[in-house]
Amino acid sequence: MNYQILKIQIADRIAVVTISRPAALNALNTDFFKEFNHFLDDLEPRQDVKALVITGEGKAFVAGADIAEMVHMNSDEGYAFSTFGQRTFDRLELIKIPVIAAVNGYALGGGCELAMACDFRIASKLAKFGQPEMNLGMIPGYAATQRLSRITGLGNALYMILTADTISAEDALRIGLVQKVTEPESLMEEVMKLAAKIAGNGSQAVPVSKKLIREGISMDFQKASETEAIEFGKQFDNEATKEGMKAFLEKRKPNWN
Repeated sequence: MNYQILKIQIADRIAVVTISRPAALNALNTDFFKEFNHFLDDLEPRQDVKALVITGEGKAFVAGADIAEMVHMNSDEGYAFSTFGQRTFDRLELIKIPVIAAVNGYALGGGCELAMACDFRIASKLAKFGQPEMNLGMIPGYAATQRLSRITGLGNALYMILTADTISAEDALRIGLVQKVTEPESLMEEVMKLAAKIAGNGSQAVPVSKKLIREGISMDFQKASETEAIEFGKQFDNEATKEGMKAFLEKRKPNWN
């Protein structure tokens, strides 16, 4: 596919996707979702990519959904636009490799929802977060009413959505919406170091852990714990697990190859 919105780089087991509609502050439209789904189609079966980084070009991560496209929609078209975005973000959330949002600027509306569909978020000090849909007489459409409360707690989700207030990167860190805040000029360097650290683990422990955490949050605690025990036992059949433990006892780095 000839991408018009996404810029994709893959090197050293890390894929970096840059959303590039700077004139529209990287607003999400139907073409974006088509391109992103095509990218996920290509990415999902790959064994050589161990981490995914998503960021935006210019002063925005993503400043929201494209209102210029939405303004003429009827209810059926609005429903289709919402579910297309939700299914796309669900795919991103469930992909086996860790996904890091490098939030370089505005992450508003659909941009905040995209960031929340990632596994964690590293933000520049210049980043701003918010769900401003109330200012348009709208509600969020890409599952912010569900993900935000699960990430930040009920009160914080209600506050952000009902007030439509924009919050700083520091406030986002305080409520758990982001995991780290960096200087603007060092954002990508810090994110790439983190991605490389994760991608450097050659065992299956990373994708298995992600799957257990993602699925377990909506399961009964005892059932989720039993699932963990089953997966824990399976690891002892992996050569990489044996190499990891052997390397620890021998006080050396594992040779995952």
